[in-house]
Formats: sequence, C-alpha cells, structure tokens
Amino acid sequence: MAAAARPTPVDPTPGPRTAPQSGDQRAMPPNLGPDSIAVLSGPTFMYSDLVGDVPPGSIGGLVHLDTRLLSGWLLTINGGRLLVLRSQTLQHYSAQFVLTNPELPGLPPDSLGVRRLRYIGDGFRERIELVSFRTEQVRVEVRLAVAADFADLFEIKSGVRDRSTHITRQQVTGGEALSFSYANGDFTATTSVCSSIPPDLIEGDELVWQLDLKPRQMWQLDLAVPLPPGLGVVEPVRGDIAEVIHGRVDDPLRRWVEGRALVRSDSLVLERVLAQTRRDLGALRLDMEIKGQRVLLPGAGLPWFLTVFGRDTLITAYQTLVAGPMLARGAVLTLARLQGTRCDDFTDEEPGKILHEFRSGELTRTGVKPYNPNYGTADATQLWLILLSEYWRWTRDDNTVRYLRDNVLSALRWIDNYGDRDGDGYVEYATRSPEGLGNQCWRDSPDGVCFSDGRIPVLPIATCDLQGYTYDAKLRMAELADGPLDDPALAQRLRADATALFERFNRDYWIEERGGYYAIGLDGDKNRIDSKTSNMGHLLWSGIVPPDRAEQVVRQLMSPDMFSGWGIRTISREERRYNALGYHLGTVWPHDNSLAALGMVRYGYRAEANRISLAMFEAAEQFGYRLPEAMSGYARDLMMFAVPYPTACSPQAWATGAPLALIRAMLNLNPADDCLTLDPDVPKEFGQVTAERVRAFGRRWTIEAAGRSGNVRLEEH
Repeated sequence: MAAAARPTPVDPTPGPRTAPQSGDQRAMPPNLGPDSIAVLSGPTFMYSDLVGDVPPGSIGGLVHLDTRLLSGWLLTINGGRLLVLRSQTLQHYSAQFVLTNPELPGLPPDSLGVRRLRYIGDGFRERIELVSFRTEQVRVEVRLAVAADFADLFEIKSGVRDRSTHITRQQVTGGEALSFSYANGDFTATTSVCSSIPPDLIEGDELVWQLDLKPRQMWQLDLAVPLPPGLGVVEPVRGDIAEVIHGRVDDPLRRWVEGRALVRSDSLVLERVLAQTRRDLGALRLDMEIKGQRVLLPGAGLPWFLTVFGRDTLITAYQTLVAGPMLARGAVLTLARLQGTRCDDFTDEEPGKILHEFRSGELTRTGVKPYNPNYGTADATQLWLILLSEYWRWTRDDNTVRYLRDNVLSALRWIDNYGDRDGDGYVEYATRSPEGLGNQCWRDSPDGVCFSDGRIPVLPIATCDLQGYTYDAKLRMAELADGPLDDPALAQRLRADATALFERFNRDYWIEERGGYYAIGLDGDKNRIDSKTSNMGHLLWSGIVPPDRAEQVVRQLMSPDMFSGWGIRTISREERRYNALGYHLGTVWPHDNSLAALGMVRYGYRAEANRISLAMFEAAEQFGYRLPEAMSGYARDLMMFAVPYPTACSPQAWATGAPLALIRAMLNLNPADDCLTLDPDVPKEFGQVTAERVRAFGRRWTIEAAGRSGNVRLEEH
C-alpha cells in the first residue's frame, strides 16, 4: 500500500480534494500592459489600461471592498478604440488620459482631441471631453460598453465564476442610465452608471451618444458610479471633476500629510522619495469594520491587497515610527481587539494569535473562503509584541501597555502553547484549513521556502525568521515586564526563554558549509532547509546572531549571488530554484532590505547598510520616486536599470515604509529614556539630512546630520 501523502506548502492538506492549491496567482503577467493606471481611495480602486479602458476578460475594473463592480469599461469612437498620447495618475485618487483617434470610418487620424478625467472619492467619477479639430462638421458616435460581473477579488486573477444568470439589468430613463444587480443569499451588490447626458441609445450594455460636432466644438459628458454606503474611505475627496483634478477642492489627504514629519536633504532624490512616502501612507489608509470593530489602518497594497494584513501592517508601523507613533498605536490597539480567542480550523484562529488577513467579498461572506478574518500566519503575533515594545520606547506610554496586559500574556501563551506545536522550543506552522496558506511566514507563496536542490519541505516548518522574531519579542516583553507591567518574575522567565532559544537556534540552524550561513528553516522531520535566503537579514534585525558570526552573515547577504546591485535577493543565485522573476525566489523586496539594513547597523556594518540604502533610493527614482512591492532580481550591471516584478503592488505599505526605515538606519536614530540618540553615517550622495517634526515622548524634535556628525534638538512649541 502506498504511503500517505505528507503535507507540504504546495499541498498543505492532501487528501480528498480534487487538486492541490493552485498557488499564488499574483505571478500572472499583467494583461493591461506594464504601464496600467490605477486610482484608489480606501478599499476602492479602478484599474485600467493606458487609454482608460477595461477590456472585458481582463484583470482590471472597479473594485470596492473586494467585489468588482465594473468588469468592462470600454470607450470607442465610430467603432474604434482610441490612441493614447499621455496618461498618468495625478493624485492617488485621480488620473488624466489624453487621447486621439486613429483613422476611422469618416474620421481621419488626429481629428479629435479626447480627454478622460477620473477620480475616486465617495464614488467613481469620470469626465469625457471631445473637441473636433476638423474644419467641417463631423458625425461622431461615442459608445461606452459597460460590464459588471461582480467577481470576488480572489477570482479576478484566477478564473471568474459566471454569475450572469443571477445578474439583473435595468435601463433607466433620466440621470441613471444603466443598473446591474446581483444577489446570492445575504450577499448583494449593485452597480449603477449615471450619465449627465442621457444616451441616445442603449444597446444591450452599451451606452451610445450620436454627436454632430462643429469645428472646435467641445462636448463634455460626466459619468458616475456611486459606491454602497458605509465604511471604507477615510475622508474621501469630493467635488466637481475638474475642480478635484486641478486641486481646487479641500483635500483631506493634504491636511494629513502636512501633519507628518518632514525630511529635507541636499539630495533631491531623497526628498522626493520621502515626500512620495508621506503621500502614499495617507493614500493607503482604510476605514473598515472587522468583527464588529471599526478599524483605521493602512491597506497592504494596490491593487490586490487594499485590506488589513497583520504582518504588513505591523512592519509598516515599525518602519514609520520615526515619523510619528500614531500608526503604531492604532495598529497595536486594533489588532489586539481582533486577537484570536478560540480554535477554528477553517480560519487557523487560535487563542492569542494575531490575524493575518481580512476580506469582505462574496466568497468570504458566504463562508467559501476563510478570511473573516484569517489567522494563517506564524509571525504576526511576535511582530505585534515587537511593535508594542517599540511604540513604548518612542512614547513611554505606560498606560497603553498596561491596558494591553492581557493581550500581551495571551500572545506569549500562543507562542509557547500553539506556535510551538511539538514542544521543541521553535515556532512552526502547518495550516489545518483546506483553504489555508501552505507557507505562513512572510515568504507565503507555495514554493517560497525550499531546499537548495529545489525540493519542497514537508510541514510543519520552522523558518529562521520566526525564531528571530520570537527571541526579540521575549526580550522586549521582559523589558516591559520590568517596567510598566511590573512583573519581575515574568521578566526573569522571558529572559531565560530567550537565552535558551538563542543557544538552541545557533546550534540547530547554522550551516558551516558554503562560507557559513543560516538555514532558512527546519522541516517537519527537523532537517535543515539549506537554501541561502534574505531571511538572514531579519536575523540581524532581531539580534539573534552572535557577534562573531555577523560578519559571515553580512558577507553572504552582500555577495554577488545575493546582492543584485539594487538590493538583496530573496534567494541566492546558487540555489536551484533561483528565478529573477520568482515571487520569493530571487526578487528584491524593499521591506526585506530595510530590515536587513537596520540589522547591519545594529551590528556595526554601516557601509553595507548604506550600500543597500543608496541602491533602494536610486531604484525608487526609476519608479516615479516610489518603491514597488518587489523588483526583479536581474543584476544591475547587466540590465543597467531596475526591472519591476510583473505584478508588484504599487503603492504597497511596507515598501512605502522602507525609505523611512532606511533613513533611520543612516541616522542610527533610537529612543533612549526620554531623549533620542543619534549616531549618523549619511552617505555623501545625500549631503545634509534634516528631519523636522519627529515625534517622540509627546514632543517634537529636529534632527540634523551630515556624514558622521549630527545633532538632535527639541522644537519650540
């Protein structure tokens, strides 16, 4: 009799299912083109090609709270599609498309000037402007083909279920031209397309206007798709489309940005990257309801992850503490309210565990997908403890720490009783859900953790970063137990646990061969998973690396096989599965590099940390001063410019936070008692760096640094 299949991250629950997990659909090439345009506001985005169109069957559309309200939005003139002259986003919520016509029946090329203006606020709004440059009157047919498939976000990139028999259509005279409605049990969704000029014809799902344009005559049409009432957008922008596009209305984001820390530098690149960071952090804010709790947190990334993620939120909040404690405080309080309280196999919930991801689409609300919320992560709980500690160090907010005492104790119990599944002293993961993630560390694609020879390990897996986070979390909680929690016995126990973990980890995970390095993890048989990965940078950040091994670890990370010239690759080119375009198999992630840089500074490797920082800022310049979620792992000296990962989120929260963490690494800025300590090593390319309105201990500070000198001073109120 054949041996039963063992669970792996590729097939974490083998058995009666018809097929293993399909894997991470994020790797699918973008069918809207590499320069697709997305506008967003809160959990709503419109994703189109450069013309502003959403061709049916594409991955684009208008998505709100994980449901696609528009799956087709195609503008034609005299039966032909338009040509793009230039298109770009103006703010995160607005975009402009400047177009003209190709040669069309009755219309020579370049006869029309066409402009599309759009924005998302409390709804989706678009203005279409046409002007004729012909010397005689011309007959023009404007046609907008609309489609609404109400697909769940999980389906958009993997295969959409046909809901057409359950979708009703209604043609309405007056302002509302076309309406689509869908219902499945308690789940309902509606899309209404409202027009400022009633169409002359409605043919199926196509709106048609017949125009006779005189020379230089301008024709203007406003379209609107209202969003369902309720939570979602944090202070949406409102107003006439042109007023919004030209910045002549009140912009709540502008007010939010103006209250954040400001960085000035002799380097225009550094200033522009950090200015974009401030705007993007504001743009990603969400106002949502989870398990009856109102949540104000950053979404993880545009377009596919405009929702709350435990790991992403916590790391972003840590990265951005240098700019102020507001995000960190919101994250620790919100995620504490949503902490696991019971064992639920379908969602991987366990008492004390911090959530992984929340979704609100049809598949989640009808119980098909386990995301209301999902707890399939083995690192968010430790990261929550780390963030709480770091927040306290920057604020000395004893009251918040005391308020969260029970959550802290519950999280620590989760580490020992549920995270450590077999009592070996390591946190490991293996989902119990038929819909669960196979890998529950940050490298969460099915093949993100593998042996050097390419084999996929069996579950449960104890990755090295989980142990580093656990070590750091226990030492930090010991500090809080000595301080605001006033529990010396707990402090003593946690320090003893951390010491034992340090010794055990450095015995079991270290590999002497190939120059000396740490295994990425231990598999279900306690074999070392022997690939070289960027997770070693996380170990430096956590402090679990002995000082006498730090040089070997840094040398590995900065070797040509791991450092691409733009940053540290997720896996070494030495490994069999290396792929410059693999999601966790050779790409370069800004957040990953920011933690490595902080770790190198911790061990005194300032030149190496600066090399990472310079590369990241130079890469950001090539992407409109915004770091994407991930970049391809091609060598810089080969390609000469940075190549994006095919479906990288941009903006993405922890990539957005990375520049702030890199600035902190350059300045070596840290809280100590009731003051800030500074030990700068600013690369000469950045000249002098000045950070104003830095918030710590309830006061505002200014930091100035150039090279190895600098100063910190309190700002006057």
